Amino acid sequence: MRLLIFSDIHNNWKALERLLAIEADYYIAAGDQVTWAKGIDRAGEILAQRGDKVYVLPGNHESADLVAGMCARHGLHDFHEQHIAVGKWHVAGLGYSSPTPFNTPGEYSEAQIEERLRKFAALAPLVLVCHAPPYGTALDRVRAGLHAGSKSVREFIEKYQPEYFFCGHIHEAEGKEMVMGRTRAKNVGKAGHLLELD
Repeated sequence: MRLLIFSDIHNNWKALERLLAIEADYYIAAGDQVTWAKGIDRAGEILAQRGDKVYVLPGNHESADLVAGMCARHGLHDFHEQHIAVGKWHVAGLGYSSPTPFNTPGEYSEAQIEERLRKFAALAPLVLVCHAPPYGTALDRVRAGLHAGSKSVREFIEKYQPEYFFCGHIHEAEGKEMVMGRTRAKNVGKAGHLLELD
């Protein structure tokens, strides 16, 4: 079973087309398909090439309602705060970021992130996909001494140890991978990551 997970397209339609040309059983768009909510239906039109194999999260540049509407119009799955079974695996998704200095449309407080992640705590084995990376790690490092991820995401990973964790949001950390206990974690960015599950 192949899951292609990607994030932070930000209106780069050529990058999105390249990703969708890869054969996979599931395509998970982990937020920020667009910038400041502009061009959402163009994103939907391109994602619709893979139809009901596509699962979409809102990033911080899209509201949950905007993504839900796009999914409804283009035959995609709204994956925000949802989970699905893929064979023996559970795959769960949470969009939005922790607060940013930019007042973007899709931001949660740390308490809101913690509350929404809690419903995934009992799922195992778990593949967790969030827009926000865990705070204070290689996955949220903007530059030396500056991290911009979520403390609640980090606490969830440390406590519940999903087998896999994928995120985006911090462009400077695209492609970074790390191990957190038994969790294999990666900031996928628009390069994406093809996960093969048994």
